[in-house]
Amino acid sequence: MATTIDRPVTHTGATTAGRRPVEYVWAVARIAIGWIFLWAFLDKTFGWGFATPANKAWIAGGSPTTGFLKGTGENALGGLFASLAGQAWVDWLFMAGLLGIGLALVLGIGTRVAAVTGTLMLVLMWAAELPLANNPFMDEHIVYAIVLIGLALAGAGTTLGLGNLPVVRRNGWLK
Repeated sequence: MATTIDRPVTHTGATTAGRRPVEYVWAVARIAIGWIFLWAFLDKTFGWGFATPANKAWIAGGSPTTGFLKGTGENALGGLFASLAGQAWVDWLFMAGLLGIGLALVLGIGTRVAAVTGTLMLVLMWAAELPLANNPFMDEHIVYAIVLIGLALAGAGTTLGLGNLPVVRRNGWLK
């Protein structure tokens, strides 16, 4: 009869004696995608010149959604998305999404909620670009959405994140 080494098991099922390398890969992917969302928020808010020049920053009166959404006018669903460009409620919802998703993923708290909302945001951005220029259906928005779903399923907030905090373990919606 084979025996196993007795190691304490945490709430997430990972042993306290050490983590598997795949858990670190998921954690780094979580932080990296979180940074993409968080950076988009910061650059659009302050206009640090990467994707948003200072004169078009949100704090300078610019609209964080206008550039992307106005450019979708000729696409399959462009009329719908272009009509949303520059509306204050769309700007606020978009920016709150970028900030919330980015912080949740970087911190490892609320990873499931971030995966759902991030996937929704990414699928909407994908739909706004249809038809795609370089592939019949696949682009980075769909790839990121798939990774977000994987992060949630893997419980990636517990490695290199705050997902093991008692408050997170007690409140399932924070996982």
